[in-house]
Amino acid sequence: MAADAEGNPLRPEHFKRYDESPDPEFYAQPRLVTHIDDAAIAAAGAFYARVLPAGGKVLDLMTSWVSHLPDASRYTGVAGLGMNAEELAANPQLTEWVVHDLNANPVLPWADGEFAGAIVTVSVQYLTRPGEVFREVGRVLREGAPFVVTYSNRCFPTKAVAAWQMLDDQGHAELIGLYFRMSGAFGPVTAYNLSPNPGRSDPLYAVVAHAAKAPAGNEEAAEGSPSAASCLAERAA
Repeated sequence: MAADAEGNPLRPEHFKRYDESPDPEFYAQPRLVTHIDDAAIAAAGAFYARVLPAGGKVLDLMTSWVSHLPDASRYTGVAGLGMNAEELAANPQLTEWVVHDLNANPVLPWADGEFAGAIVTVSVQYLTRPGEVFREVGRVLREGAPFVVTYSNRCFPTKAVAAWQMLDDQGHAELIGLYFRMSGAFGPVTAYNLSPNPGRSDPLYAVVAHAAKAPAGNEEAAEGSPSAASCLAERAA
């Protein structure tokens, strides 16, 4: 499989999962656990404190009972979107929350430019419509606001999309960068290695971009990452 003429290597098969049952069924049972260790959680919080502007409203996308944000008093509000009401209700940092399945409906229930920043913490691997979701995040962010996607090497393997499972840590950064570019809603992408104790704790990485003034044209939205494209093509062949 090769990239198309516009450089986008992603095909519907890259978003297939071992478990294609409805996501609300999978997440019906609350899981009041953390998915990265304490050192990685601390590294995520420290990075969010550095990148997210204090005094603004933040969107915590695909969240649960822990937001991994620094002290919530830094922000005027924290809106959470997740898949389990019990988990969301138990999250003390959220000032509002909604149960919403982004794979069924990528449209976010907030107004244009409502947020000063947005995060996804160790959950991006479950999105089956990432370009649409990232475009929506760009819509609800103010111009120049950061969208921070952190990830580790953990996942529910039956619900992670095929493209994620084909790639290594660097490939994951390139894939997320491709999601940003597919959306046409963000500026340049930067990746970070935040791993606190290599070899002794969970790894942690971040990919960040800032909301553009207006969605980019089709050419920029279709631009891909050559490394990710090559790897996906080779492994899907």
